[in-house]
Amino acid sequence: MNIENILNKIGETYHPITNECQQELIANSKIVSYKKGEIVVREGQFSKKAYLIVKGCSRAYYLKDGKDISDWFTFENEIMAAIISFFSEEPSPHYVEFIEDSVVLEFSKDTVDCLSKKHHDFERFISKVVTQTMLGLCERLYTIQFNKAEERYKHLLNIYPNITQRIPLTHIASYLGITLETLSRIRNPKKRI
Repeated sequence: MNIENILNKIGETYHPITNECQQELIANSKIVSYKKGEIVVREGQFSKKAYLIVKGCSRAYYLKDGKDISDWFTFENEIMAAIISFFSEEPSPHYVEFIEDSVVLEFSKDTVDCLSKKHHDFERFISKVVTQTMLGLCERLYTIQFNKAEERYKHLLNIYPNITQRIPLTHIASYLGITLETLSRIRNPKKRI
């Protein structure tokens, strides 16, 4: 596993970071493996860690009236964090769970702050990560408010074509704001009565 190659790949997505900055990030991070179903952040906890997904996937979710509602998913070369807690001094309203056995580059908010002060390219990188995350959440909100269930599902498949092979359908349904039964009907239109 070549972390430099992974950082170069994620740099293509967001903003390239110099070799010197990459080496400092690696020196102040650690490679960690998580098992499928492992929860690394719980509602009400403070979390100052972020996870660059090297292999696997994760989700952030919350509980509303005892119901599990997926808020976002991350896959290889994406970053997962309990955003509210990571960027503020507030407890997380979310849980963060690994959906598959995963390998991540784990780093702290202190590392982000230190590298952002020292390296303009890293500051720009983090700014792009946050911007892309916010745009993704805004787009999701828009699709939930204005698109029909089938359009939401098709939009999700455009973004993540193999998501149904990696994420349980119950999580996908909650992410789309629909029931599992509705998702089943959308996926199997020939079985409709």
